[in-house]
Amino acid sequence: MTGTGNGDLSDRVLQVATRLFAGLGYDGTDLRQIADAAGTDVANVKRQFGDKREIYLEVMDRMNSAHNAVLEKGIKDIVGAPPDQKIVALHRLLDRYIDFCCNQPEYPALYTHRWLADATDIPELEPMYAAPAAQFVIDTIAPMVTARDVDVDYTINAVIWCVHSFVQSGVYDRSGQRYDHDHPGALWRFRTYLHQMVHRTLCLPGEPPPVPRPARR
Repeated sequence: MTGTGNGDLSDRVLQVATRLFAGLGYDGTDLRQIADAAGTDVANVKRQFGDKREIYLEVMDRMNSAHNAVLEKGIKDIVGAPPDQKIVALHRLLDRYIDFCCNQPEYPALYTHRWLADATDIPELEPMYAAPAAQFVIDTIAPMVTARDVDVDYTINAVIWCVHSFVQSGVYDRSGQRYDHDHPGALWRFRTYLHQMVHRTLCLPGEPPPVPRPARR
């Protein structure tokens, strides 16, 4: 699916297409917008990639490859950890996932659009990327859960919903002030909560590792 031709232009097209698809959705973005944002024309974009669908597939492939690399590293850490360190490694995986989504907010944005019925004519991405990635995590941590009646599948899906929503929407305090995901205090509270939620929902022994407070500015 990789575009051919001028490498700099290809990268620029993919970068701006990623931002546009994340901001406007697939259905709300057209080739002229992509071409204008990349500083070229529609004919050149078509020569490089083909149609909008091909650009979208390339964008999603790149984003999911980066996402899966993070998961694979975290899962390798869990599998290789001694028994008394596997829970700590699980929490490290959770931190890696939060960090990835905060550092690459286009990833949760792209999937949030899909949750809202964007790009319904391209249904193959969830079976290709999202579902196997989630199942990879579920299959890795399920043997660590010994309590009965724990729904590991829904716990992992709840993590995805929470992280995507936090990155996209931020959080409001009691006065109605909104804090984005890049606010250190809000991120610390969210991270702390998510560690507690996962640890207690899975009925893991002990307490979740403490999350260091951000330095005061």
